[in-house]
Amino acid sequence: MSESRKRILVVGGGAAGPKAASRARRLDPKADIKILEAGKSVSYAACGMPYYVSGAIRTSKQLVMRTADYFKQRLDIDVLLETAALSIDRSAGTVHCRDSEGREFPLPYDALVLATGARPFVPPLEGRDLNGVFKLKDIPDMLAIADYIKKEEPRRAAIIGAGLIGLEMAEAFKARGMSVTVVEMLDWPLPALLDEEMASMVTRALDGQGVRLLLSQRAQRFEGTQGGRVKRLITDSEAIDCDIALVSIGVRPETSLATEAGLQIGATRAIAVNEFLQTSDPAIYAGGDCVECKHLVTGKPVFVPLGSTANKQGRVIGTNVAGGRDTFPGIIGTAIAKVFDLAVARTGLTEREAAQAGFKVVSSIVSPTDVAEYYPGVSQVTLKLVADAENGRVLGAQCIGKAEVARRIDVVATAISCGMDVKALSSLDLAYAPPFSPSMDAVHDAANVVRNKMDGTAKTVSAQQLKKKMNGHPDLLMLDVRTNTEWRLSRIEHPNVQHTPMRDLALSGAEFCDGKEVVAFCDSSIRAYLAQKMLERKGCKDVKFLDGSLIVWPYKLYEPKE
Repeated sequence: MSESRKRILVVGGGAAGPKAASRARRLDPKADIKILEAGKSVSYAACGMPYYVSGAIRTSKQLVMRTADYFKQRLDIDVLLETAALSIDRSAGTVHCRDSEGREFPLPYDALVLATGARPFVPPLEGRDLNGVFKLKDIPDMLAIADYIKKEEPRRAAIIGAGLIGLEMAEAFKARGMSVTVVEMLDWPLPALLDEEMASMVTRALDGQGVRLLLSQRAQRFEGTQGGRVKRLITDSEAIDCDIALVSIGVRPETSLATEAGLQIGATRAIAVNEFLQTSDPAIYAGGDCVECKHLVTGKPVFVPLGSTANKQGRVIGTNVAGGRDTFPGIIGTAIAKVFDLAVARTGLTEREAAQAGFKVVSSIVSPTDVAEYYPGVSQVTLKLVADAENGRVLGAQCIGKAEVARRIDVVATAISCGMDVKALSSLDLAYAPPFSPSMDAVHDAANVVRNKMDGTAKTVSAQQLKKKMNGHPDLLMLDVRTNTEWRLSRIEHPNVQHTPMRDLALSGAEFCDGKEVVAFCDSSIRAYLAQKMLERKGCKDVKFLDGSLIVWPYKLYEPKE
């Protein structure tokens, strides 16, 4: 009697499903492995879709990492394209399917993998079905957008949502020669990634690229031409003319198959799984954008759909359906995006998230050079570090710049995963040579500023705190210690502001204080911190500096005209 082959059935051909199938094949050469995919493509790089629309990626085939033929010929895995999973019969161990010709049939499984992904959330806006209104979920969506641009030659684009996809598509539409308006319901761009002051750098970058960003506004409806083509987006306060529109306000986990099968759905409305990525039915595993994960900082379930997570989970699932006992510990939400010439990244918790989670928070914002300051091609990188004020444990970071942002955020991600505190982070033995980094990296600087705050050496106020103090606080003195040239280009225009360059401050006495609360600021806090210490030496008692200073000042600056 021949030994029976284990039947492994995977539903979903995006990232987690094919990864699980491939890993299972490597561990079990005899298993009967099938992948069901409702679409026409399997194992495609969804994160690359905006770059196809922009023209940076020339052909859609570049985004299809593996074909159905590849899986069959190289791995002996059957991929059933245009085949939908309709329902799961857990007692019988079968999935009821329907193919492209409408034929329905059951497929048996010994181990079932749900990798059903997520679907874009499209609110019930009037006019959302007009020609030229799109979402971006998969290859067909991408091709439809590209085809529309080619045929209709739109000149004005409107985007609802200033998240990752929204801003990547803003760049794509600009690359296609369009004017772009982005509408965001919340108060700053990338609200799920960044704190307000860090997001101000993104706001300025978008403005510099000619992207119009409308914040704190809700989209109400689309209006169209008589021919059924979109012509206008109506918000709370204005009408935005557009020839093409994208709705990009987030995704929801695709859980209908799991829900109808009676599997447990978690607090985040995604599928609940254990450390082995098993659902509430031990024979059914789930991974990728349809599941919730444990956050390694808070220990609570979160829904953070990322391709990187999906691939790692796929490997764990593939190991386990082939008889192993691998585990997936959780995530810290590390992410990075390209916003024109800026790299924007985060890991762990933002300051706002950390406070909401119950931590007593201390943070720092530094803006040193990315390489030695004397080396050709030097640029600036801005890093915000978030830590637990009670023990210095690293909780999160955000980093923005034009070079080497990923390296810095990955260092902090590693520190968080290892439970490091700011003292350990400030002492990390990182690589140094002038063409690659400064002798003290941004990570070291940020950790040391937090340490200085914790021991009372550095005293700061945040931009939000200072903004509140500026309203009716006569004993507040805001000391701008930048050079005359910097001051003439842009400044905070307010009666409480006094411009005194550092060289003049060094020659002065303690007359600045005179019973006032002094807040020094510059472009990036380096000189402002020096000013704080200088005034303290002169006898001033209540001196602070603006954390991050003007590089992350989220409010409008006065820019004198020539």
